[in-house]
Amino acid sequence: MKTGIIYCPFHSPYENAAKRRERIEALLQEYGVEYDIVQSEKQQSVSRLVTMMINNGYDNIVIIGGDSALNDAVNCLMKVEKQVREKISLGVIPNGIFNDFATFWGFSRKNIEQAVKAIQNHRIRTVDVGCLRYWDKENLEQQQYFLNCVNIGLLARIHTLRQNTRKALFSRKLSFAVSLILMLFQRMAYEMKYTINGTTENHRVMTMCIGSAWGYHQTPSAVPYNGMLDVTIVRRSGLTQLINGIYLFLKGEMLNHKRIRLYRTTRVEIEGKHLPVSVDGHPTQVGNSPLRIDIEKEEINFIIE
Repeated sequence: MKTGIIYCPFHSPYENAAKRRERIEALLQEYGVEYDIVQSEKQQSVSRLVTMMINNGYDNIVIIGGDSALNDAVNCLMKVEKQVREKISLGVIPNGIFNDFATFWGFSRKNIEQAVKAIQNHRIRTVDVGCLRYWDKENLEQQQYFLNCVNIGLLARIHTLRQNTRKALFSRKLSFAVSLILMLFQRMAYEMKYTINGTTENHRVMTMCIGSAWGYHQTPSAVPYNGMLDVTIVRRSGLTQLINGIYLFLKGEMLNHKRIRLYRTTRVEIEGKHLPVSVDGHPTQVGNSPLRIDIEKEEINFIIE
């Protein structure tokens, strides 16, 4: 089997990216995995490299990266015909600031050997893919797929701030911390009209997460193979509750927030103005378009432990 690997370096003052890559390649060779490896230095190049591997007939495409890089790979796979996609398996060696989808399957950034063994064993689970649909200025439908979740509101705004501050600060952790501070000077709630399971409500919402998987601790009961989406909504909160919400998110206890609402569904429809949206950590510009989030069952072959 042809295995193509895309290495997305994790730049950290505490770890040498080159040595980590050497360690990964040594384990791949030790376990007899035949592979070709390329390095992606920019976010935009992941999609180009995945497309190249699809066109060159690779059976396995492995991302050494985080949720955002996996998202790029999934969106490339969903663009090709189903009969082509069914012949390709997607794998991951966790190497990002967010590795939530990998963590769902028991993979750890610290345990490289575990992920390499999984690639060698090639045990496959066909997983669901969520789909965000919106309409651009020309009224053409746009689609963005996700393995993990769509965030709307507070956490989506943090993702946008983090991306902007990272360009200036050159540090992922520092940019995330600065983003949290800047959030105190941002809007705390967004007017949304949303329809879930046939019921329409209109509220000021602090944050909404629609997850096919764990959703950064916000949809911890979601599983990416039951054809369902879990939805967590935190309604309007004051400054104190906003700070508490951020604190609970960082602790992985978001569901303990006092204003939480939980749902399970196959479709969510949302209307609102100037809503910040992120898809698997990618900030997404949707304008004032109505949003529709669906689930597409068993679309991606994923390599599990």
